[in-house]
Amino acid sequence: MARCTAPVHGHRTASGRAACPACGGSGGYRGYGGYGSYSSPSYSPSRSSVGGSGSSARPKWSRAGSSVAYTTAEVRALTPVRENVERRAPLPDVRDVFLCHAWDDRTGAAKDLHDLLESRGVSVWFSEKDVALGTPLLREIDRGLAKSRVGIVLVTPALLSRLRGEGIADKELSALLARDLLVPIVHGTTYEALRDVSPLLGSRSGLSTAEDTMANVAAKLAELVAL
Repeated sequence: MARCTAPVHGHRTASGRAACPACGGSGGYRGYGGYGSYSSPSYSPSRSSVGGSGSSARPKWSRAGSSVAYTTAEVRALTPVRENVERRAPLPDVRDVFLCHAWDDRTGAAKDLHDLLESRGVSVWFSEKDVALGTPLLREIDRGLAKSRVGIVLVTPALLSRLRGEGIADKELSALLARDLLVPIVHGTTYEALRDVSPLLGSRSGLSTAEDTMANVAAKLAELVAL
């Protein structure tokens, strides 16, 4: 019986295999005790197998040629909100966004986000300009919520403090949480800190300025509400 020469000479080439009295001409693997010409195929994982919140994805509402980049986690979080935006599209006289924020952020981060959104053509309900002096605040908030396609809540240390005290911001959030209309924007804090204060709101995925600039967050929101 012919013996394989791989243990001595190896089968590093096709000619070496062909010259072997045992393996010559065979099409399959005929290794010997771990030796032979077989090598496992290299494995190159596909994007779908890699997955994870860090991988990039293109949502269906992002227009061709857009330079805005999303993670797969962001697309998952924003998709039900987008579906509600499309359902509410026929409503007349509706703002694109209702901006929920802490009172202390009205001239800081909330104003910055408002200005970035409006610079991109997004119509924003913002208490600083939409609630006149002497007007019942809660009544105006109810109107603003009813007349907006989507709500965003700017989660800052100031908002977390307000939520602990169950202020007006908490009432706004209750109305928004009842529907898939809410996008949390975490700024200057973390989702872990938010979950400690409001587990329900913290269970909603959204956007974070720890992972992106406020300008890019505004760009994503602008695409989300564009019709």
